[in-house]
Order: sequence, then structure tokens, then C-alpha cells
Amino acid sequence: MALSPTDVTQLAAVDSARAAQVLSEVRSARLAGQRAPLAPRPVIEQSWDRMLRRGVDPDHDVRSGLLSRAEVQRRRETTTLRHVLPVLREGLLSVADVAHHIMVVADEEGRVLWREGDPPVLRKADGLGFEPGADWREEVVGTNGVGTTAVERRPVQVFASEHFVRTHATWTCAGAPVTDPRDGRLLGVVDVSGPLETMHPATLAWVDSVAKLAEARLRELHLCSLEQLRATAAPVLARLGSSRAVVVDRDGWTAAVNGMPYTDRIALPKSLSAGRRWLPPLGLCAVEPLGGGWLVRVTEEPVPPEATRIVLDLAQPRRWSVTVSGWAGSWSRELSPRHAELLYLLALHRTGRSAAGLAEDLFGDPNRTVTVRAEMSRVRRYLGGFLEHRPYRFCEAAEVEVLLPDDPRDLLPHSAASAVAGERAAGGTS
Repeated sequence: MALSPTDVTQLAAVDSARAAQVLSEVRSARLAGQRAPLAPRPVIEQSWDRMLRRGVDPDHDVRSGLLSRAEVQRRRETTTLRHVLPVLREGLLSVADVAHHIMVVADEEGRVLWREGDPPVLRKADGLGFEPGADWREEVVGTNGVGTTAVERRPVQVFASEHFVRTHATWTCAGAPVTDPRDGRLLGVVDVSGPLETMHPATLAWVDSVAKLAEARLRELHLCSLEQLRATAAPVLARLGSSRAVVVDRDGWTAAVNGMPYTDRIALPKSLSAGRRWLPPLGLCAVEPLGGGWLVRVTEEPVPPEATRIVLDLAQPRRWSVTVSGWAGSWSRELSPRHAELLYLLALHRTGRSAAGLAEDLFGDPNRTVTVRAEMSRVRRYLGGFLEHRPYRFCEAAEVEVLLPDDPRDLLPHSAASAVAGERAAGGTS
């Protein structure tokens, strides 16, 4: 009987042994360069290709050194994920324990910070090195529910021999990314894992829904913190009269404004300190600390003309940034997956791209202009005058540099945009 990749994942729910056998045959044939009984799922095949290029050994379980207990504790105390651990536990642990799964929470670097659930499964996880402090990046342990999810930036389920390393073939994982709702930055991955026979195709949707609940909780916490800062700022701004000023939190999110239009966020340098600072798009400002945030007062001094340099760093597989340098110094901002795609497309098309053109590039559908315009509006909140529109493009005065991965096939691996996929394919055949 011919099976499709989707059929195999469904088969795992009713005949795990047969599913494991089929997946093992697919893996063995693919690694031997032979014709497989069916093609791997695209997300798995792309991951396997990355592993082969990076020289990961499919027959040996290679583990990097564990973090010390002190370092694991330090990361637990500093990660934003600590605020949503109760949400993750409530949504996953009760069912996971009954179903003989475990819940794993890893940070953005793929390091396991928390691991809870069924005791016998925890002991099996120990045998795989799936323990607190372990490094489960894809390039270290191969295709898996933590590392592959972090690269793809979307929920991923890995069944049995879809794991690249043979020793993980008795295991099945379902992972979902947890991102910062303020800027799309990856905070970590929540994963439910266990023996193949205990897993169900619906597990992935369950894990993803709980991850989204965690992100909603982070959004609520952020709104509460802005309300507190707004209350602190009110009497201060009242004393400024009509002077242009804005109060922002430590990440640049606006709590209150005075004498100027409201904008959601101001781009701040990574290490902001009090004093006179150049802040796009406001210009020269006086910056003062205020109640866990900053009071930013806009000055009216003229700005000396000088060329601006914009560096779009896409060299890393999971973290991208834009850095702007000019007469008053430089500032950087980490980019969400979508914003990394958009700025890369604009760097490719220096003469500009219409909303319809960007929609075609991203989605293969020129009619999805509403989504593109909304995202470009968010990008312009921090790049300000460095981006023009009608069409969208970098300003002519800016020098734009793009830093790419050593292997072009590692360019924005999460991206399904046709223009990005074309660049990856061209790099892979050159």
C-alpha cells in the first residue's frame, strides 16, 4: 500500500510499529542516496539536508557539555520564559503525565532549562541526554523537536526515524516556538516528548495552542507594566507644558507622549544611558531614567548631514538584526522573522518594491497588500526616515550592506517566501 508522508503521521496513532518501520526505511534510503518508499515530509527533508551539509553524524549520538547547575539556575532566573512557566505547566503537564509524555522548555539557544512529566519517560530521556543544561540545537543533536523548531520558527513534530541521529529513533517530539509578542524575538521552545507509541498526530496542535496562551500571557504582563509606567509619567509630563517628550519602557515601548504624535515604539540603543542621544526617528534627545523606563525629551538642534550606513545581519540561522550608523553613533535592533524577510527583499530591490510586489514575493499572492502594509508600518516605526514608500525602499542616501550565511542555503531557513527560496536554491547550485 502506497503511503503519503501525511498518512505515516496518521498511521503512527494506530500502528506505531508500522509507522516506525516505514520511517526507518525512508531515512535509510535517503541517507544512502537511494530512492525512498516515499518522500520525507518537506520540513524533515530540509532539516536532513542541513544536517548533511554540516557534517552531523547520523549514526553517533554526540552530546555537548552540560551547563552547570549554577548556569542553568541563572538562565532560569533571567529568561522571560519564567513568567509563563505556570501557563505551560497548567496546559501541558496534567495531560502529558497521563499520556506518558514529558514537557521540556528550552531557551532560544536550545539549552534545556526545565523538564517535567512522567518519571519513567524522564529516565528514558536521561539515556538520550535530554536533561536540564543539555544543548539540543539542531546542529548538535540533529533533527529534533527543540532545535528544528527553533530554526523553522514554527511548530514541528518529529516522529521516530525522522530524527536524523539513529539513537533518537524510538522517540517522538512536538515542539512549538514561544516568541516575544512585543517584537517577535524567539524566547525559546516548549516541547512534549515521549516514546513513539504514546504520541498522537494532534499533539502538535495541542502544544502550539499552549505556546500561544503563553505568548498571550506575556502580552498581558507587558500591558500591565506600561500602565504602571504611564501612571509614574503623568505628573512628570504635566510639568513639561508643550515640550515634545515621550516616556518609554526599557525596550522602547511607549507609555505616554507629550506634545507629539503617539507611536508604539522608539528604537533604542542596546545599552542606553542618560544624556544627549540620537534616537531615530526623533533626532537629538535628552534621555533621563524614569520609573523603570526613560523620559525622552526632543531637542530642536539641527542635525549635521552625513551618510548613513545600514547593516542587515542575516548570517546566523536563528537571530537577525539591523544596525544603523550615522553621525551620532549607531543603534541595533533584533528582527522578527517577517521583518528580516521584508528588509532582505528591499535590500535586493534597491529601486523599490510596491506593496503588491512584496506580497507576491512573500506569499505568491499580489492581493495580500493589507498584511504587507501593516508589517511595513511596523518596520518604519523604528527605521523611520531611512525607509521610503510608494514604492517601499531604503533611502537613497543610505549605504546598505547585507551579511549572509557562509552557505547560502542557510539563508532565513524559516522563510517560505518565493524570492528567498530562490536565493537559497541559487546558492545551493552555484
